[in-house]
Amino acid sequence: MKKWTDSGFFFVYLLFIILCLSSAFYLPGLAPVSFCEESKGGDACQTSIQLFVNRLDSVESVLPYEYDVFDFCKDAEEKRPSENLGQVLFGERIETSPYKFNFNQEVKCKPVCTKSYKKGNQEDAAKLDFLKRGMLLNYQHHWIIDNMPVTWCYDVEDSQKYCNPGFPIGCLVTSDGRAKDTCVINSEFNKKNTFYVFNHVDIKITYHSGATEGWKGARLVAATLEPKSIKHVDEKNPTCEGVSPMEIPGEFENEVTVTYTYSVTFEQNNSIKWASRWDYILVSMPHTNIQWFSIMNSLVIVLFLSGMVAMIMLRTLHKDIARYNQVDQADSIKISSALGKTSVSYEDAQEESGWKQVHGDVFRPPRKGMLLSVFLGQGTQIFIMTFITLFLACLGFLSPANRGALMTCAVVLWVLLGTPAGYVSARLYKTFGGEKWKTNVLLTALLCPGIVFADFFLMNLILWVEGSSAAIPFGTLVAILALWFGISVPLTFIGAYFGFKKPAMEQPVRTNQIPRQIPEQSFFTKPIPGIIMGGILPFGCIFIQLFFILNSIWSHQMYYMFGFLFLVFIILLITCSEATILLCYFHLCAEDYHWWWRSFLTSGFTAVYLFIYAVHYFFSKLQIIGAASTILYFGYTMIMVLIFFLFTGTIGFFACFWFVNKIYSVVKVD
Repeated sequence: MKKWTDSGFFFVYLLFIILCLSSAFYLPGLAPVSFCEESKGGDACQTSIQLFVNRLDSVESVLPYEYDVFDFCKDAEEKRPSENLGQVLFGERIETSPYKFNFNQEVKCKPVCTKSYKKGNQEDAAKLDFLKRGMLLNYQHHWIIDNMPVTWCYDVEDSQKYCNPGFPIGCLVTSDGRAKDTCVINSEFNKKNTFYVFNHVDIKITYHSGATEGWKGARLVAATLEPKSIKHVDEKNPTCEGVSPMEIPGEFENEVTVTYTYSVTFEQNNSIKWASRWDYILVSMPHTNIQWFSIMNSLVIVLFLSGMVAMIMLRTLHKDIARYNQVDQADSIKISSALGKTSVSYEDAQEESGWKQVHGDVFRPPRKGMLLSVFLGQGTQIFIMTFITLFLACLGFLSPANRGALMTCAVVLWVLLGTPAGYVSARLYKTFGGEKWKTNVLLTALLCPGIVFADFFLMNLILWVEGSSAAIPFGTLVAILALWFGISVPLTFIGAYFGFKKPAMEQPVRTNQIPRQIPEQSFFTKPIPGIIMGGILPFGCIFIQLFFILNSIWSHQMYYMFGFLFLVFIILLITCSEATILLCYFHLCAEDYHWWWRSFLTSGFTAVYLFIYAVHYFFSKLQIIGAASTILYFGYTMIMVLIFFLFTGTIGFFACFWFVNKIYSVVKVD
């Protein structure tokens, strides 16, 4: 029966991994929308197609801005769809646009609006300067049709096509003749010190007809566009063929008039299913092979560590424990010979290995036990939150189609997981012999979240001063504080109450009253070198995945590979645990029994490598300029580093805690 249970568990786990790695990432229950031509419209389908615009962002600046800030055409009946907490925190600002059209009705060079900038008018000069600054920093539009990004597809190296979920507002040819990458698409963009604004878009909508499958209407499966710069002579009857580009000189000397237009075409393609309509965007991101390389690299590290741990457990520790127990059973063995008498006692056997000698001090409460218990409580909260979030993302509940769901889920889970944080912190603090339970529960509820909120609030002030759309509204800040103090803090108190009601965890051996003197340590068993070495292997498992995560945050690329991320998460758990256990064993063998903080800091030091990698990424991969953007980058990076420090440190501590309890519980001690 046990054999069947083990094989059944393995089959279920394997099935779960296959589901995670599959490409079906759509939110279960997300209903498709059917569209019909105006003459065939009805209750079952829609005839009009609404194009939404989102905030604009840039890889050269951390500051996103709302669509209206750049003085583009506004919708006469501007409406904002309801946004969830995750969208607000990520700075998404979706609103309706004046680009409106009906299904299967093609539009040819239709004017939207005309913007005029008169010389001598300070307001017009400021608007035009901001528009030119956006082109200088390569700000990108992000448009949405039927909850799907409108993409700009173009050819890259090796005849591959890349589909970008955004397109630039324009480009610049500098005074020395150098052009931005976006200017290469048109050979006419060649005037020095000139901006070219993309004031026309050719939109192409691909749909899947339901006539052949028995349902009414059609479903949109792709929306692409091609941006163009066109100087319209006749604003009321513009023409979009064979005209010169729309130039904006670097120096504002004459009146500038920009007319925005668009064209729409439709194409039927029944080979693309609605459920896989995001594939053409995601397939163009060539990351899958690199991801498998990352997984294999991480698995090699895990196998290496597992072999080391197995060797210690099965050979070294097993022999030590067997030898000690034999000596303990015999109590003392006296061997007499003709030459004299030799006594091999319990103490003589101890000299062969050092970890047994510190049994009377290994469970001595650590210094700063209050702070350690608070960190472990918060780390437990973050660990459970991360696991559940990644699990749901793996199943498709937090897909890119459900905007802001990932951040919303993480925040809500963190708020609701105050109880395990309070329980773990209180239980460990009581085990350490602490008595200031009120201080413990207050620090657990307020210390780490307070640091994160203070950092976040300072970054939000910078965003507010810069007028960025990522600045969190005051009402949302109040709502976050209400969730924190109204739900999370009371739940932490409840968890702490049950934690303090429980008796302190029993240790397998007694602690001596007088601390044992720690002998002189070698270089590799000293605290700092051991901690520094401990974070290298866990970081080696995640650095490739970390690159894609940073790309999704700062380079505005879409992240969807949650199956790979979940696998790396599991590998990170194993690596942190095994690396910490190995180093803990070596330190105990060197008769250094201060393992409490060291076990936390050994795996937690991975966060320091994460910070170093983030600094490298900033200088090598990003083109961010400006003091505000730099401060924002490192401000948000520090939040990530703190969360990762608590997360990895908690993993290492509990792995080492289990290991130490295990080895000292099977050894017989007088």
